[in-house]
Amino acid sequence: MTQTRTNQLNPVGWMSQLSQAEIELLAQHNDSERYQLFRICCLAVLNSGIDQDDMYALLNANQHFDVHLVRRERGVKIELINPPSHAFVEGKLIKGVHEHLFSVLRDLLYMENKYLLSSAECFAEGGVCTDMVFDMLRHANCLTTNEQLNTVVCWGGHSIREHEYKYTKEVGYQLGLREFNICTGCGPGAMKGPMKGAAIGHAKQRVKNGRYIGITEPSIIAAEPPNAIVNELIIMPDIEKRLEAFVRFGHAIVIFPGGVGTAEELLYLLGIMLHDSNVQQHIPIVLTGPAHSADYFTVIDDFIGQTLGAKAQALYTIIVDDASAVGSYLYKQKAKVSAYRKAIGDSYGFNWALKIDADFQQPFIPNHESMAQLSLSFEQPAHQLAANLRRAFSGIVAGNIKAQSAADIQAKGPYILHGDERLAPLLDTLLQSFVEQGRMKLPGSVYTPCFQVTAP
Repeated sequence: MTQTRTNQLNPVGWMSQLSQAEIELLAQHNDSERYQLFRICCLAVLNSGIDQDDMYALLNANQHFDVHLVRRERGVKIELINPPSHAFVEGKLIKGVHEHLFSVLRDLLYMENKYLLSSAECFAEGGVCTDMVFDMLRHANCLTTNEQLNTVVCWGGHSIREHEYKYTKEVGYQLGLREFNICTGCGPGAMKGPMKGAAIGHAKQRVKNGRYIGITEPSIIAAEPPNAIVNELIIMPDIEKRLEAFVRFGHAIVIFPGGVGTAEELLYLLGIMLHDSNVQQHIPIVLTGPAHSADYFTVIDDFIGQTLGAKAQALYTIIVDDASAVGSYLYKQKAKVSAYRKAIGDSYGFNWALKIDADFQQPFIPNHESMAQLSLSFEQPAHQLAANLRRAFSGIVAGNIKAQSAADIQAKGPYILHGDERLAPLLDTLLQSFVEQGRMKLPGSVYTPCFQVTAP
């Protein structure tokens, strides 16, 4: 019989100063469906640093784990039942893990109560959605010290090759030497590498307050635990608000080799930037990777050119196998970003002026019906095509790593994407290249495509 082990954690940060009404609302979650997601995300945090993308494998390895909320007069304690032993050192929970557990509590339960909003819902007014993104970043204490125009958002695949991972560290190192902070999706691979490199660069420059910010969403963190370097964890309610948080919070974007998730992020960004209202916006975008990954960027660039056009291609710069050049380019771009923000009177910490249409804010719930109904044709403006391609890639990401989507695909077969006679071959070629390059799952995993592209 397994002996039960319990650990009670005192609240940290502003979660230690809650009103009685707030405490009561949190305590009510112990039996809710949302609480089950909270449990899974807590388990993911306790497994920080483990490279895996299978939520069921994580749950099966920790079948006796549970978590409770214990009401106290000053706040709410988190009680862990049979937590994984590797989250402890000499009998004490790792401090960063302790903090991240209360980040989960803050974002999944407290903010849920504040907005009475589930991950599948969104306000109709775009401004309200943006206000919510801002509020969540503010509650996470993410914006208070971000007045230096020094945050670089790094996107890239969790499933990348060793030489690509090493290159992300090299780029991160160059960014750290230039005192940039790093914001990623908080998982392994191209999300971990830049943070690790930047930490070394910060140490070299004697930067004592380096920030390694991970922005995720519930179903992703449940499948991809945070890497061990993340020191600020933020869990947005859904993928759309997560993406909006990235682009409004960051001052530059670096995109490493990846798969459909990375393509989704790129299409989201390009779709926004193609809007006429954003023609004056200055957001440096760099696509970069080692020499052996040059073909990856050729395929991506060709797809963008044939679908969204030369205007979209002009929005980014491709730098191959030159980490120092990436750092130097972004350092020089700071002045342009600063000049633009000053000229329009916008905040350094949060890009309020960026126009994001409802097509990019409304949560897309992937299922067989919604994927089949996507408009994948050239008979629409470029930014709307980008929005629909983004949704298609988001659905494939869900099919690859999200438990419910994977279960639906197992029961009903792959998602069917209907493209027109021009677009379908382009989309199929790009997706198949990701499969052939092993960019859909972690190395060593067997991948069965969760999608099928058809044409008239």
